[in-house]
Amino acid sequence: MFLKDKKILITGLANKYSIAAGIAHAMHREGASLAFTYQNERMLKNLAPIANELGSSILIECDVSSDDSIKKSFTQLKKHWDTFDGFVHSIGFAPADQLLGDFVDVTTREGFKIAHDISSYSFTALAKAAKPMLNDSSALLTLTYLGAMQSLPNYNVMGLAKASLEANTRFLAASLGSDNIRVNAISAGPIKTLAASGVKNFRKMLSQHSERAPLGRTVTSEEVGNVAAFLCSDYASGITGEITYVDAGFNTAAMPLNDKG
Repeated sequence: MFLKDKKILITGLANKYSIAAGIAHAMHREGASLAFTYQNERMLKNLAPIANELGSSILIECDVSSDDSIKKSFTQLKKHWDTFDGFVHSIGFAPADQLLGDFVDVTTREGFKIAHDISSYSFTALAKAAKPMLNDSSALLTLTYLGAMQSLPNYNVMGLAKASLEANTRFLAASLGSDNIRVNAISAGPIKTLAASGVKNFRKMLSQHSERAPLGRTVTSEEVGNVAAFLCSDYASGITGEITYVDAGFNTAAMPLNDKG
């Protein structure tokens, strides 16, 4: 149990299919005590039974589009934990109309701003608010996607926001390193989640991923969770500022090698 005695805050867990759920289960299995944030009452209904299953009663409302809400959420967390050992940022959003159609045609100034604010800046905002409560050797973790590096149909402005998030990871790592706080990201392969459902032709993406990935399949939220638990543990004490791919090797292959002989 390599997260024994660690206290980890999980953000962005929307339902049992969320990547954040896989992360929470893995961290609980490895001995971590967990707290959770939720955006609104509707999200709380899905989160509450999962948190209960994982032995947590710390459920805190936090709308990351509001600095005041973020500040209040850590004031609430302080009532339960004086200090803690890191958080998982599993938050990303762009308006639906930004994720359907040709990038140039559908991208708007407002959509661009919202995608970057929620998907990238929120990681910095949470880190800034959490810093006074973080223990020595704490770890921060976010979730990104290959669309940060390569163009993908209909991913559009989210690709730009994820590229921002990856740069954010590196700059946060540089900024917080002197406090012995590590910051990393996982670039997960496509998984059927609530967020992914907003991308058109997502099922086709899953199929093409399986065809090209060296392992010949997609990955699961449990596999992402295992890597997340490792990165937030002291076993990863020398790793910071990194983007770790958990995608069955998809990012390494230009095309499938059908002839194995």
